[in-house]
Amino acid sequence: MLAAVAKFGFALKYASEELRGDKEVVLIAVCQSDQSIMFATDTTKAGKHVVLVAVAQMWYSFEWASRTLRDDKEAVLAAVSKAGLSL
Repeated sequence: MLAAVAKFGFALKYASEELRGDKEVVLIAVCQSDQSIMFATDTTKAGKHVVLVAVAQMWYSFEWASRTLRDDKEAVLAAVSKAGLSL
């Protein structure tokens, strides 16, 4: 699965729940395709590092962040900054 998500991040969609919850697997997928974060487990989407990596590639990946991270100042500022906006 690591080889698959490294080449095509969306392959995470077809991974087992256990692998979709594995931070290493999700980070590899997100580095290949920021939107693959949508297939991660809720617990993984609550991981700040995973979300910040996705947002660093494309701000709209923030859409799939956990509710807690959508209230996190650092995560919000990262997404806003990547979008070219300012508060």
